[in-house]
Amino acid sequence: MIETTGRGDLAGLLRAWRDRLQPEAVGFPVGQRRTRGLRREEVALLAGLSVDYLVRLEQGRAARPSAQVVASLARVLQLSDPERDELYAAAGLAAPTSGLVPTHIPGSVQRLLARLPDVAIGVYTATWTLLTANDAWSALLGPVDPGRNLVVQQFTRSGVTVLRRADDEMRFQCALVSDLRRALIRYPQDAAVPALVEHLRSVSETFRGLWADATIVEHRSEPKTFVHPVVGHITLDCDVFTAAGTDLRIVAYTAVPGSEDASRFDLLRTLGAVQDPTWQGAELPACAPVDDVAQTRARPTKG
Repeated sequence: MIETTGRGDLAGLLRAWRDRLQPEAVGFPVGQRRTRGLRREEVALLAGLSVDYLVRLEQGRAARPSAQVVASLARVLQLSDPERDELYAAAGLAAPTSGLVPTHIPGSVQRLLARLPDVAIGVYTATWTLLTANDAWSALLGPVDPGRNLVVQQFTRSGVTVLRRADDEMRFQCALVSDLRRALIRYPQDAAVPALVEHLRSVSETFRGLWADATIVEHRSEPKTFVHPVVGHITLDCDVFTAAGTDLRIVAYTAVPGSEDASRFDLLRTLGAVQDPTWQGAELPACAPVDDVAQTRARPTKG
């Protein structure tokens, strides 16, 4: 149990929560360590901060970290929702309210990314904004770019090429529009949601028409065939999971064992992310949400 005394204990909270987080929980080797938990260098790397700034935070010499910094630290340290709120309070900031689209990634979800290296996993918000992804994801879809929105990519044609029939493409677009409509209703206090809708209406005639039509469409499961700059066409199965107690979407790509696609996927993971400015890593997952527990599903027949 961590005893706190308000804002003055921000440094103590950061040190205590860093000490308790085990390296294997974030995918780091245990090796020979003189102290328990993660090193400052590891936390800084994962949070996108300088080591010097993290040292100043842990020593109480840095005042007023931004909400973005606190959110990043809460994610890296795998805090629970109450712990995240306490970290915000200690930093003198208001914690995110329930009326906003959730962006906090629970520790259990972060462990999935670290412990399943053979599966390409990306985590999205309810409005399909990418939060994080693992190495297999970046090998398949390019360097991870948190903040990139899937719906914008789809309706502005700025994402990775996915081969679909015209009717499948339309159904996928309708499903994305339905997701945004649900988010708009579910999070009325989040000004970013109507702003996203208005932006899409201004840049895409197709989106504008589907939004006006107001037809509700659910995603459905189907394999995805990507056009990759290294291995060419690669077909993978896609599933979308919802973590219990959150509104996050966990997108997972897997290959059929023993298939040519599995060999291509193995090669991609070995090579790592394609560092090519013309290769924009963007995921287009027209696949069906499934329950929190794993389900067995038949591979759909492609038309």
